[in-house]
Amino acid sequence: MSKTIMTVDDSNSVRQMVSFTLKQAGYNVIEAVDGRDALAKINGGPIHMVLTDLNMPNMDGIELIRQLRANAGFKFIPIVMLTTESQDTKKQEGKSAGATGWIVKPFKPEQLVAVIKKVLG
Repeated sequence: MSKTIMTVDDSNSVRQMVSFTLKQAGYNVIEAVDGRDALAKINGGPIHMVLTDLNMPNMDGIELIRQLRANAGFKFIPIVMLTTESQDTKKQEGKSAGATGWIVKPFKPEQLVAVIKKVLG
């Protein structure tokens, strides 16, 4: 059975590219436009990993991670930030919120798949 990954990004083109890349690699994908949308869609079924942007309207990636980590069902799933931000302070903020990893945009599709395979095992 293939694993399900949620991708959360306010940019339609980024969501499409991530979704296409993940589907090509054999994953199921659920797309969300921001943290609030992600939380609304997450109640549906099992999600094995979350890829989230940092800067989004309504609820940013850091707040999304905090809310997911507060939910027992999401305490241990991998959450990777996919963002243009590369400053150490932002990375530290993401880590302390509970992010598993960090990928800086723009990224190469094979780099994204490699990180996902490593994180999902």
